[in-house]
Amino acid sequence: MIKARIVVTLKNGVLDPQGKAIEGALGALGFSGVGAVRQGKVFDVEIDGEDRAAAEASLRDMCAKLLANTVIENYTVEIA
Repeated sequence: MIKARIVVTLKNGVLDPQGKAIEGALGALGFSGVGAVRQGKVFDVEIDGEDRAAAEASLRDMCAKLLANTVIENYTVEIA
């Protein structure tokens, strides 16, 4: 079994209204010094098998086809 974590974030320059709302809410709750907040997604995935190279290729394919909008998002794949 191969365990992986995929982190998806917005590309620089893409507006992040949810991150901006979180930033405002943190300020309203009294957390000072928060300069900027960017919101993203994390996926923890388990894949059967032991072939790490094949698993990474499959995970990248998942990102390209479903998990990330590669026009506006970047992603990283970390295999444990």
